Amino acid sequence: MTTWDDLYDDADRARLVDEPVKRVAAPVRTPFERDRARVVHSASLRRLAAKTQVLGPQADDFVRNRLTHSLEVAQVARDIAYPLGCHPDLAETAALAHDLGHPPFGHNGEEALDRLAQDCGGFEGNAQTLRILTRLEAKSVDAEGRSIGLNLTRATLDACTKYPWPRPEAGGKFGAYADDLPVFTWMRTGAAVRRRCLEAQVMDFADDVAYSVHDFEDGIVGGHIDAAVLDAPDELSGVWETVRDWYLPDVEDDRLDAALKRLRTVRTWSPTEYDGSRRALSGLKNLTSDLIGVFCGSVHTATRNRYGEGPLVRYDADLVVPAETAEEIAVLKGIAAHYVMRSPARVALMERQRALVEELFAVLVSSEGTLLDATLRPDYDEADDDAARRRVVVDQIASLTDGSAVAWHERLCRSSG
Repeated sequence: MTTWDDLYDDADRARLVDEPVKRVAAPVRTPFERDRARVVHSASLRRLAAKTQVLGPQADDFVRNRLTHSLEVAQVARDIAYPLGCHPDLAETAALAHDLGHPPFGHNGEEALDRLAQDCGGFEGNAQTLRILTRLEAKSVDAEGRSIGLNLTRATLDACTKYPWPRPEAGGKFGAYADDLPVFTWMRTGAAVRRRCLEAQVMDFADDVAYSVHDFEDGIVGGHIDAAVLDAPDELSGVWETVRDWYLPDVEDDRLDAALKRLRTVRTWSPTEYDGSRRALSGLKNLTSDLIGVFCGSVHTATRNRYGEGPLVRYDADLVVPAETAEEIAVLKGIAAHYVMRSPARVALMERQRALVEELFAVLVSSEGTLLDATLRPDYDEADDDAARRRVVVDQIASLTDGSAVAWHERLCRSSG
């Protein structure tokens, strides 16, 4: 009988710094179980409870935040991984960790920090996640006493890496800053250039699934989305432009029309207006469940049709996402983007958030490290040049929650102004 030890070898289970076997009374956990526990108990994961998913955490008791989103991605990832033969703890840990690097104010804060950090390597939430896992999160140290973050296994770190390449000269997504390349290189030992392991692909697809159905759900419950208006051609035209602007630039209207038509055949898609009743909420929850099942089922079938029935791990296979499934997911994401992220109130709020991040960054840079958290001051003092010091300031701002960013700005910027 094939076991996890047969599917994942010693190199997959290796850690940057070897650790002694713990002598404890409890049952011995596998390396990947220990990795999952370390992420679950990390301060960085707890902070996600107060970070924006789409709507701010204070907008409503119902809406998702980054933590609840990550928990939902983890469940979807586990459900995809297990039937394919991937280690479910690996996929779940990657999903739990995938948003650790997000700064306050969601993608809006990410874009603001990227502009401010251009002279020190830019900012990317996925690269920040690697930095947190291997440097910033307090757990383990090397022989010289330097922090090595959670000291996760190679396979787990690789599964957490959505974009396994350094910052490209032409711009775009990436997974490692220049000063994190040593651990990135160690993590990628034996991997083909720019190829993602299967567990990372599972995490990425689970993120897309959860993001699409749950933002759609939140938008309806919050009164931002009325699914009935999608019958109007003028409304659809605007939504399809958002889909092209944000997700699928080359897709044509007829393919998006067909994708929406397929979504409407899901048995729990209701044509009636959402009225906030328990019955309506129950129907909406059943719709999200059915949509997740449809998306994951199509990918499982397509992947098995290509690779057969054996266990698939690491670089044995690639996740197969049918074009129709990708278009259906893009339709749901586009609806949420069009009616929530592009609403006039949301655009005005985002402008204020960007200004807050810029002002806070300027104050922290000018303070020469004196205003940083105690955990980051040594990093600032030991930095070799201005670029490295600015990177520490970026680390500080990225660690803040939405509420703490506002509080820091109120304390440091308003008082100095």
